Amino acid sequence: MKPILTGVGMMFLLLLTVINNGCKKDNSSSMPNNQQPSLQLVTDGLVSPVALVEPPDGTKRLFVVDELGQIWIIGADGKKLSTPFIDISSRMVTLDPAYDERGLLDIAFSPDFKTSGKFYLFYTAPPRPGMPIPGSPGSTWNSLTRISEFKVSATDPNVADMGSERILVQDDHPYLNHNGGTLAFGPDGFLYISIGDGGNMDDVGNGHVPDWYTVNVGGNGQDIYANLMGDILRIDVNGSPYNIPSDNPFVGTNAKQEIYAYGFRNPFRFSFDMAGSHELIVGDEGQSLYEELDLVTKGGNYGWNVKEGTHCFDTDNDLVERASCPSTDTAGKPLIDPVLELVNTANPKGGGVGIAIIAGFVYRGTLLPAWQGKYIFGMLSADGMATGKVFSADMTSSGSWTYSTVPIDSAAGSLGVYLKSFGQDQSGEIYLLTSGQLGPQGNSGKVYKIISK
Repeated sequence: MKPILTGVGMMFLLLLTVINNGCKKDNSSSMPNNQQPSLQLVTDGLVSPVALVEPPDGTKRLFVVDELGQIWIIGADGKKLSTPFIDISSRMVTLDPAYDERGLLDIAFSPDFKTSGKFYLFYTAPPRPGMPIPGSPGSTWNSLTRISEFKVSATDPNVADMGSERILVQDDHPYLNHNGGTLAFGPDGFLYISIGDGGNMDDVGNGHVPDWYTVNVGGNGQDIYANLMGDILRIDVNGSPYNIPSDNPFVGTNAKQEIYAYGFRNPFRFSFDMAGSHELIVGDEGQSLYEELDLVTKGGNYGWNVKEGTHCFDTDNDLVERASCPSTDTAGKPLIDPVLELVNTANPKGGGVGIAIIAGFVYRGTLLPAWQGKYIFGMLSADGMATGKVFSADMTSSGSWTYSTVPIDSAAGSLGVYLKSFGQDQSGEIYLLTSGQLGPQGNSGKVYKIISK
């Protein structure tokens, strides 16, 4: 049976009975390195850890986001506090333990967090009542994407003030998948937000509006007028409820002025390089053929669902590439190709390296000097099972990036667990967030720090 693979942005209809292609051998080679990376356990007993952030306040605390609705603090002494920093599970949609892409997905601390105590959460709330999906009689929204501001308790820095919630962004979402889910303040001080194309598959179905490319049905990825799905947003949190930065690319037009870049399927994770030119790097999870990393610039169109990676996408049969497709949209904007494309394990051509790209970070730490300036990322799974993988890419100034497998504590490179996400601390070191379960259930979730063996 062939799996229907959607990345952490699609409904994995998993329980792959071993994939027709078999477990594809990675077509990359082991990362040449004079140091062997190893994993140091930071904490365990979590459900589904999906983000790790160190606030810019000098306390050396790590905040770990668990999809089920809690955020846990790892103190400077390396110990997890016994009570969560915040628990918003009562404000969220009920999750499916077998597989879900909703939940509490990220936290971002205000650049002035040390004095303001402000932080921001990305979570999925229940759908608004009495809100049918336009153009889809009898259908209703699945959930509500919500970005909210909170403050730390005035009496305890390790506890959030639950009554301080100020809702900034709310966007109706038609399916349980392709929620995106990253929040990050850019070097410009503005808050960037990733939201997927609405879910289902192929950027089609209820809540997916028609776009300019009529050859393919759908979709939200190419639309910039009807909704905020399939986009990277950029807002100024100092507003009511927020302001639009004056240099956002669609200011003064009829388009949604929050949009910074578009043409994404499920940009689950993105990050800014801590150093250099502070590039914005996005991992966009593909349908069934290709996964991609994008170097994102203001106003850019990254192709979905006209293209999947560098290839022409076909909504009539998503396992077959169209022979041709446009290279620009109707506004004359080029469809920007990824800086790195990887073959999905479900691709009938073979040579697949994994399922669901998990974007990471540019390494800026000191524990692994040979990694300095390399981009570390991974795959949720190599074959649909608990076989997450980690890769390293060389960020070339022109052309496609090259990449190699990082065999962490294993010659084969498989972690033996699902790779849910990455984290990075203020020192530039990188963390792996894993679970033995595909969905938000159990207590096998763990956080590891990548160190030198």
